[in-house]
Amino acid sequence: MTAQDQQAPTKKSGVKIYLRLLSYIKSQWLVFLVSVMGYMLYGAMEPALAAQLKYIVDVVSTGSIEENRLLIPATILAIIFLRGIGTFFGSYFMAIIANKVVYDLRTTMFDKLGLLPTSYYSEMPSGRLLSKLTYDTEQVIGAVTSAVKTLLREGLTVVGLLGYMLYVNWKLSILFLLIIPIIGYVVSYASKRFRKLSKRIQNAMGGVSDVASESIKGHEVVKIFGGFEYERDRFRQAAGDNRRSQLKMELTKALNIPVVQFLVAISLAILIWLALDPNLSQHMSAGDFVSFITAAGMLSKPARQLTDVNSTLQKGIAAAQSIFDFIDMDEEEDRGVKPLGNAKGDIEWRNLSFQYPSSERLTLDNINLVLPAGKTLALVGRSGGGKSTLANLVPRLYDVADGGLYIDGLDSREYSLKSLRSQIALVNQNVVLFNGSIRENIAYGYLRGASEEEVIAAAKAANAWEFIQGLDQGLDTMVGENGVLLSGGQRQRIAIARAILKNAPILILDEATSALDTESERAIQQALDSLMKNRTTIAIAHRLSTIENADIIAVVDHGSIIEVGSHHELLAQNGAYAQLHQKQFNEE
Repeated sequence: MTAQDQQAPTKKSGVKIYLRLLSYIKSQWLVFLVSVMGYMLYGAMEPALAAQLKYIVDVVSTGSIEENRLLIPATILAIIFLRGIGTFFGSYFMAIIANKVVYDLRTTMFDKLGLLPTSYYSEMPSGRLLSKLTYDTEQVIGAVTSAVKTLLREGLTVVGLLGYMLYVNWKLSILFLLIIPIIGYVVSYASKRFRKLSKRIQNAMGGVSDVASESIKGHEVVKIFGGFEYERDRFRQAAGDNRRSQLKMELTKALNIPVVQFLVAISLAILIWLALDPNLSQHMSAGDFVSFITAAGMLSKPARQLTDVNSTLQKGIAAAQSIFDFIDMDEEEDRGVKPLGNAKGDIEWRNLSFQYPSSERLTLDNINLVLPAGKTLALVGRSGGGKSTLANLVPRLYDVADGGLYIDGLDSREYSLKSLRSQIALVNQNVVLFNGSIRENIAYGYLRGASEEEVIAAAKAANAWEFIQGLDQGLDTMVGENGVLLSGGQRQRIAIARAILKNAPILILDEATSALDTESERAIQQALDSLMKNRTTIAIAHRLSTIENADIIAVVDHGSIIEVGSHHELLAQNGAYAQLHQKQFNEE
């Protein structure tokens, strides 16, 4: 199953998705309770204003104004003050909940990133992942804060006003409520439209992030190869898709609100017409009549806002579905339970075949190879032959499908991933450094507890200490994103220092000296030769001069091992290795 297949959204009901989103509130139920009480206070004050209006009309009609001159304005001030208190408690405590929910979602998603298989990263653009962590979670804030706030505040207001209207005249109120099913149908239709458009907007935002991310990372290539116009067109197309989806959303929203308002206005007009019928209003005082019509009129604002919140709610539900689909993805399989402590380093590829999830052909076909502990295996051959894949199967970055890979006589799948990878050090062809100091990049992960003396010793062994000393802040010098402030050779030496510091029994070197000049390569090769002593080493090399002393050299071509032997044995065979060696010798 590819990453795209795994992340394809499954059809789920909006109610279930929203309830799952709201389940993140459980840990904050006390805060939520305070917020609900605040909104209940706010909602109660709206019918209180209508009741106060009834009181004022009745006072005026009976002529008892003098004795109520102080009471009426004092009551109005009290109602407004209590409504303000309710608004504050409701809004502020709801914001606390919303921010906690988004924090929990983001941290859960980031934790999930560390558990996903390597195949997901190779198939999913980084911009799309960043869009999920940023844009989608921002949409969820709206669904939790704005939507819940409006649903509670305006919903409780509607309940309070309707309750008051039923209290004043239940017959008229029931007639007024007959319009609600029609409004519900309009809102239901708009909900489906909003959710569909929200998904389109999310995909379009992912496309915008993809193009921007690629252009930023590859700005040097864009400039040198004149790719600006091409990238500009790609970005404008992605941004245009997003713009069109946004406009469709706004069109639906703009039509939805006046339609609902018009329906409310029709029901209000019918209500007033009915209220003027003497048979229906004969038991109502002037104050009852005015306050009833006022309460009905006051329903227009919360009804409009409840309709308006639908777009925000549907955006949040669509974003939540995208987030939950990501959180529910299959994690990296780890059925191994046995610990691999102090590994000897015997490695055997036995009848091993491998195919990438997104590929239609075998990358490795029936590999049989033995690497005894403490020996060095060099993998050589043309690019794309399968050398890196052969090495990447050792730390189980991918799992073997057919055959097996054995470490110290046991299938590597029986070891737990954590213990297996703790016994392996890696230096990639594409060096990965993090936006921190040189010290943090050498003493990374498991190595964070290393002393300064150990870090310096590793830097010296990797021939990196000389240039580190020349920097203004030494080990505390910041390297920038992916080490952009350092040269390629400096980055590679820091990566080698990191591998030296780990001191693992199994070492994988994937073109470890590819970014070094000839002088640095000799110095690094000496450090690597020292590092490789008494360690099981898998070295992938393009320059054959760097692996002539390897115990075993395997020539990999089109997923198969076509030759195995020592440097001298393979030269004597006068086969593929001898041809590669002769070609490089002539070029040099």
